[in-house]
Amino acid sequence: MIKTIISLVIGSAMTISVAMADEVKIGILMAFTGPIESLAPSIAKGGELAIAEVSESGQFLGGKTVVPVRADSTCVDAAAATAAAERLITSDGVSAINGANCSGATTAVLNNVALPNGVVMISPSATSPALSDIEDGGLFFRTAPSDARQGQIMANILGNRGIGSVAVTYTNNDYGKGLADSFQSAFEAAGGSVTISASHEDGKADYSAEVASLAAAGGEVLVVAGYLDQGGRGVIQASLDSGAFDRFMLPDGMVGDSLTDAFGADLNGSFGTRPGTDSPGASMLNELAGSDFDSSGPYVAEAYDASALILLAMQSAGSASSADFKGHVEKVANAPGEKIHPGELAKALKIIMEGGDVDYVGASAVELIGPGESSGSYFEFEVVDGKFAKVGNH
Repeated sequence: MIKTIISLVIGSAMTISVAMADEVKIGILMAFTGPIESLAPSIAKGGELAIAEVSESGQFLGGKTVVPVRADSTCVDAAAATAAAERLITSDGVSAINGANCSGATTAVLNNVALPNGVVMISPSATSPALSDIEDGGLFFRTAPSDARQGQIMANILGNRGIGSVAVTYTNNDYGKGLADSFQSAFEAAGGSVTISASHEDGKADYSAEVASLAAAGGEVLVVAGYLDQGGRGVIQASLDSGAFDRFMLPDGMVGDSLTDAFGADLNGSFGTRPGTDSPGASMLNELAGSDFDSSGPYVAEAYDASALILLAMQSAGSASSADFKGHVEKVANAPGEKIHPGELAKALKIIMEGGDVDYVGASAVELIGPGESSGSYFEFEVVDGKFAKVGNH
């Protein structure tokens, strides 16, 4: 009887061991709480859609399945983001991380967790220019372009609209400061005038004092480089309440339905930017997502592409170990090779398995340049009848 029990225990342990060996876990480290919490669910679902597509193909690393594991980076709490990433790696055993969303959290996770543990991260939405030069050991990539480019695009749009002077407010963190600086540099180089560039803190109940200072400096438009579910929204509320500003430029952190749901037609005539493309891959992603979630939202395409690049790089290396596949991310992302779009990941896995090359174009027309940077394209939006509407591409 004892021998039978021991045999059953050993057999069960072997079954569990085999099951774990046949499974690869990918961390989905997104800001499910915090200042962009309304955007995070769709971004996460974009990353998970690519994971499901690869897992269901049966062609990944000899038939291994892929499992997403969610964790909350909060966007603004570096300690919480670090702890969440530690759990993903040490407790959940993820082989790579899709995330984080925000630049400060991403920097903290990279420095404190990913580098010490040698784990690849691909962020779909961390855009701080400082991440371009960070020491990353070849482990960090991003499918969203740097805000050095967004700042230039914003300056171009203002010039095209004949706007010569603006006030700027930015959230007081890596993202906000980096974007505000890159924008001011580009706008002033083009002959524009920044009357004031002032930070604001998230989490305040009232932003009337900040808006009073911005209004005193003047400007045709207020540029709000903040978060749509936090201080950026508060600044807009105080501006509208006081009549200080009624037209806003809204970069990527401010573009989302929760903002127009809150203010509606009061934002008419305001405009902004976020990464995006009208490439065939974007339409293919919309078809894949169907009615499950809004795949056209900010950074959803980039999240799908982040997961796809991780998994195709693993297939190229023949290994789920970051040490082995980190050097294959740019290889599968760029030419030469057969172009791959959303819904074609099984085909890509087969090509790689048979010794061929792929050029992953994906949902965001991703092209990696420099040290894991995305070249990136941008949509220009305007609020029309209380809703964000695309009016241009850059």
